[in-house]
Amino acid sequence: MNPADPLPMIEAALRGGVVTLLAVLALLLLRDARRTPAGVYGALFAASVAAYVVVTAPGLLGVRLLALVPLRLLSFGTPAMFWLFAKASFDDDFKRSWRDALAWLGTVAIGFTCGRFQLPAACILYHAVQLALVALAIREAIVGSTGDLIEERRRFRVVLVLSSALYTAAVIVLEIFMGGPPAAAPLSTLNAAGVLVLTCAFVAAQLSLAARGPSIAERPPASSDFPPAAARTGADPPADAQELVLLGHLRRLMDEEKIYREEGLGIAALADRLVLPEYRLRRLINQRLGHRNFSSFVNGYRLAEAMAALADGSQAEVPIVTIALDAGFQSLGPFNRAFKARTGMTPTDYRRRRLDGGADPAADIADSGIGQPS
Repeated sequence: MNPADPLPMIEAALRGGVVTLLAVLALLLLRDARRTPAGVYGALFAASVAAYVVVTAPGLLGVRLLALVPLRLLSFGTPAMFWLFAKASFDDDFKRSWRDALAWLGTVAIGFTCGRFQLPAACILYHAVQLALVALAIREAIVGSTGDLIEERRRFRVVLVLSSALYTAAVIVLEIFMGGPPAAAPLSTLNAAGVLVLTCAFVAAQLSLAARGPSIAERPPASSDFPPAAARTGADPPADAQELVLLGHLRRLMDEEKIYREEGLGIAALADRLVLPEYRLRRLINQRLGHRNFSSFVNGYRLAEAMAALADGSQAEVPIVTIALDAGFQSLGPFNRAFKARTGMTPTDYRRRRLDGGADPAADIADSGIGQPS
């Protein structure tokens, strides 16, 4: 090391700052781990990135030290943890499973084989898996972003996750051509600086969300009402007169005009019908009706109509696919999945039980508070 060269000192400071900020981020995410799986996976992702920052420091690359083995194993699984974090953050139906560990274990095993034995086939496979997992994380950030009703999460999708995914993909491609992480300045210093900028953005976003509530948006508590009744959080102010008028217009569109039956109904089309900016409609449905995404809001009405039709003896001969399409579903597959997720049974079983003398869901539907303000 040249004593006159300031880059090693700068890089050491950058990497130390990254590790410190990632520790803060992990603590913020772990605070919400009991409420949402995104907290667990986010903390593990932060730990994985911190491990990567440590083991790729120029002075430690290639050093065979037993104490570094756990950190290297943790760093190998960073893309898998990134994907799981994105999935848990953006998929409202996500549930933790032991299968989640398979993606991480597989990535770590392939990465260890590549790093330890330098097998060309293993290294090619490892880089391919890394890029595939980053692509999956990008997909999680993009799919459903239009219908996401949580404004903070929409910004988190676009600004942070996509930028992080693209940066990670660029680093992976660079490592492919260089045969490993940048081992010396200035590339290693630029890499450390890039990770620091992204980490600062992540921490700032989590602190901003924490000021309003949990650092990761959590699923609302389960309700016996169907579709979910209005569930305003204590952080939101009471609805004002203008919002009550808008909620009345919205309910008329859904209950009386049954706009949810229209093909391809989206947040933009509904906002146009209400002569309302999209962001205000998102906030209205999220904060006043308790929905986290637009599809759950619309599908609540569609499922209510389908359940009533399936329980109606006069429609016993109407094919289930006809009922699903008439209610606004585009095909039978999404209808079956949504129906089973809500009721725990297939539409056929539901119809059979109701027509054989089971409980009539009409009262539940009538009392469900569809579209009503809190």
